[in-house]
Amino acid sequence: MYPILDKINSPADLKSLNLNELKQLCNEIRHYIIEVCSKNPGHLGSSLGAVELIVGYHYVYDAPTDKIVFDVGHQAYAHKILTGRREAFRTLRQAGGISGFPRIDESPYDCFGVGHSSTSVSAALGLAEAARIQGRKEKIVALIGDGALTGGLAFEGINNAGAAKADLLVILNDNEISIDRNLGGLHNYLLKVTTSQRYNAFKDKVWNALGERGLRHWIQRWWRSLKSWMVKKTGGDLFEALGFRYFGPIDGNDIASVINALRRIKDIPGPRVLHCNTVKGKGFPASEADPYTWHAPGKFDPETGKRLNGPYLADRYQDVFGAVLCELAEKDERVVGITPAMASGCGMSAFAKKFPNRFFDVGIEEEHAVTFSAGLAAGGLRPFCNIYSSFAQRAFDQIVHDVALQRLPVVLCFDRAGLVGEDGATHHGCFDIAALRCVPNTIISAPRDESELKSLMYTALNTEHGPFIIRYPRGCGEGVDWKDASFEFLPAGKALELKSGRKVALVCTGPITNRAMRVAEKYGEDVGVYYFRFIKPLDNEMLSKIAAEYSHVITMEDGSLKGGLYGAVAEFFAGIRNAPTLAGTGIPDEFIRHAGKDEEWKICGMDEESVMKKIEKFLENRK
Repeated sequence: MYPILDKINSPADLKSLNLNELKQLCNEIRHYIIEVCSKNPGHLGSSLGAVELIVGYHYVYDAPTDKIVFDVGHQAYAHKILTGRREAFRTLRQAGGISGFPRIDESPYDCFGVGHSSTSVSAALGLAEAARIQGRKEKIVALIGDGALTGGLAFEGINNAGAAKADLLVILNDNEISIDRNLGGLHNYLLKVTTSQRYNAFKDKVWNALGERGLRHWIQRWWRSLKSWMVKKTGGDLFEALGFRYFGPIDGNDIASVINALRRIKDIPGPRVLHCNTVKGKGFPASEADPYTWHAPGKFDPETGKRLNGPYLADRYQDVFGAVLCELAEKDERVVGITPAMASGCGMSAFAKKFPNRFFDVGIEEEHAVTFSAGLAAGGLRPFCNIYSSFAQRAFDQIVHDVALQRLPVVLCFDRAGLVGEDGATHHGCFDIAALRCVPNTIISAPRDESELKSLMYTALNTEHGPFIIRYPRGCGEGVDWKDASFEFLPAGKALELKSGRKVALVCTGPITNRAMRVAEKYGEDVGVYYFRFIKPLDNEMLSKIAAEYSHVITMEDGSLKGGLYGAVAEFFAGIRNAPTLAGTGIPDEFIRHAGKDEEWKICGMDEESVMKKIEKFLENRK
């Protein structure tokens, strides 16, 4: 079915292919990615757009001696396919299968594990300097998208690499064609001149002869001015000001152009940038037409492009958040929405359309998003800053220093809290409770259903200080009628007794509370359920009641056991006499590999059967 691809078992097999065969190989890789992802969903659009860049890299460079560091990594499918994982690619993101992102422990061709944005340049710089110090002749390449380039960490890495004069190539994968257009004949001529080995050798000799000051400085200024005029607004000035030589832009979906450029600049020393224009979703019409939807589209028909996702069993939490935010904004003109490049993912697209002057997409800049929100709050507004839980880890200092210390009324909504399924360890929202429970002035809440999310957002808006954190999981809610539910102010630090019992108390937070209720019903009066919608402040009065009435307690949470609700209850029980025996249900002290959410719950002992085993063990001991 794939006459050329089926013969590629390592990058070395590329070396003997001619240009026409390489073009055919790129087409076959695209069709293979589409075939696999149509049945086994993954990140489609980004990987389709980067095929020629990856094929070109492996054709020109000698991996794994030479190394490529991906940014985020969801564009790396062609890399996985070409590096001995062609058949394993069919297991992408499945339990026991390969990861959707590069992982050091998965292949010697994956030199650095990734999953979050803007890390590639810093990691590649570290690899380049390690090779230099140890005398290894390796070529290091970082592949970064224009979206990831907005992250502050990317600029920190570029700034350091330029100053260090590191032997490093940064490939800028720019899939926003309207920003940097191809400049035709002049552009092609300039590329040939600036990538010529003869030209660069001559330039180095002249520069060295001229010395640091005087004529050299004047010629350098003249050359940069001329080059800037010639390439117009390609962004070259920015990189050259930071110490990089800038080449491009080229057509990153033309394999001949990619190979030609990489060959020409491979042995030029020092920090370089190759600017490549690509089309996200290249080769699949539906994806090219709607790159946002087809970033990770779920299952689809590879022939027609029709998406095959079935109807949701209930409204998704992200959609509830977006609808409620619009409703609150209609009632209160102080409400503003902030997202670090996740408007559609967090459900804020409708708000952006309805309230464009009160919506801020700040790019992939979580730290900035939080401090910007703090500034908005200090100016009298009520910001709702929505960040995926795992990405919010980057903004810890800003939450502490800029929001909590100043008690500013910023509402931090942590989407994708808890286990997220197939994206795996880089994206699980495990650590937000444990990381932030120790921060003074902080309120941390977790609704058990859609209606509670609605009321917690209303409560946060009407709370005079912050940060007020609301964490909720990826995917569908419980199916409750939230649209007709009225707003209810929920006093911070108040827990609820949902079901009384006599022997074992289930102390829960978030949607896992509903699982606890289903389990408790099977044990009649033996098991009680207590819902702590607020992890901080904790309802110590309710915990005292539980300690007095039960001999055994099991906490239940979709977060890290160490430092989470389990940690909070353990701290409280440590201070009282004759405390109940305590066990915890949640995410253990390990990174959980990718699998379906149901499988991940079983791995962590968070499924109903595992909870029942804990209960029965306590009940047997009681007898």
